[in-house]
Amino acid sequence: MNPTEIQSILATEVVVPARPGSLNSEDVLDKDQNFAKKFLTGGSWTEFAIQPKWIIQIKLRNGLTGIGETYRSSSPEKIREAIKTLTGRNILTLNWRRLPITDQRIYEAFETAILDLAGQIANVPISQLLGGAYRNRVDCNGWTGRRNPEDAAQKAYEAMQKGHKIFKFKCSDEDPVRLWTAAIRKKCGTSIKIILDPNQRWNDVKTTIRLMEGVDAEVMYGLEDPILHEDVKGFAYLRKVLKVPLFRHISLPYTQDIRDIIRFIKEEAVDGYNFNGSAFNSVLLAEIAHLEGKSCWRGSEVDLGISEAMGVHIAAASINCTIPSDIFGELVRVDDLIEQPLQFEQGSVLVPDAPGLGVKLDQQALKQFATGNTISPEY
Repeated sequence: MNPTEIQSILATEVVVPARPGSLNSEDVLDKDQNFAKKFLTGGSWTEFAIQPKWIIQIKLRNGLTGIGETYRSSSPEKIREAIKTLTGRNILTLNWRRLPITDQRIYEAFETAILDLAGQIANVPISQLLGGAYRNRVDCNGWTGRRNPEDAAQKAYEAMQKGHKIFKFKCSDEDPVRLWTAAIRKKCGTSIKIILDPNQRWNDVKTTIRLMEGVDAEVMYGLEDPILHEDVKGFAYLRKVLKVPLFRHISLPYTQDIRDIIRFIKEEAVDGYNFNGSAFNSVLLAEIAHLEGKSCWRGSEVDLGISEAMGVHIAAASINCTIPSDIFGELVRVDDLIEQPLQFEQGSVLVPDAPGLGVKLDQQALKQFATGNTISPEY
């Protein structure tokens, strides 16, 4: 019997809702159902937090357990398939860079659990398994959904008081972003910068230029994904004509091709990147961007504690991850499902230094937020 062979895998479905007031202003409604469908958020964008996730627990024959967390709205069938594929395998002979899982919305969960186990065995944190940490703390953004100007300024102010240097807003082409920046400038001065993230909802160059007219450039840190990703030349044009940096989000859980970055490099289309997805691919993307001379940050889907802890390790192991990262689930979710929350200090999160992931699953919270659906095929 091999002690590092996978004995069993348990997947538990959970729903952890958002904190009251953490998303949109009450008077700002999301009606774009096509957008919600594209990003798997339910009937509207603000329903993303009540979309189910799955917590993965992998147990080895030596008794060690590793944990992982899927992205929202993952396929139970794909999870069941992955469990059957991995059960009985020796984690120390798997290729950690290319696990036998194809679906990107569950891949990172199994990768996290396996690396959590490997780190426990080697007595090193996951960041070391990824090549080693470049930093022991990761700067983080504040974050919220769409707001009216007064609420936008208040949210930015609250983040500034906590030590954040950058605050990120979701927005659509219906939002008066010029008024947002004016209100933020009045309440906060230029002590905190903002990122506007339309998630491609400004659609095209013309609309983006119109919406950015009058936006206070001194308050802006940058603009993320204003137009459709396919319009690489449009990104390059906006980078030249706007007075703010432009960023591109490459999110592998949406099954985007890792090679998307190549087109943006060739066109010199952006000033930096937001990466999220599996650990080794994210570090690879960061290395490519570093060769281009660009910085990046760790993205998210406003996740729970397991996924965010993994994101911290990935950010720590990415040489150019120097832009504040989207690690803020504890500001949005009512629970993170880990025993000890990630430790934040003045807008930064400390990189866990315990072996493996460095956090433990809160079994009581898991029971509280479990839907009753589990997957655990016998082996």
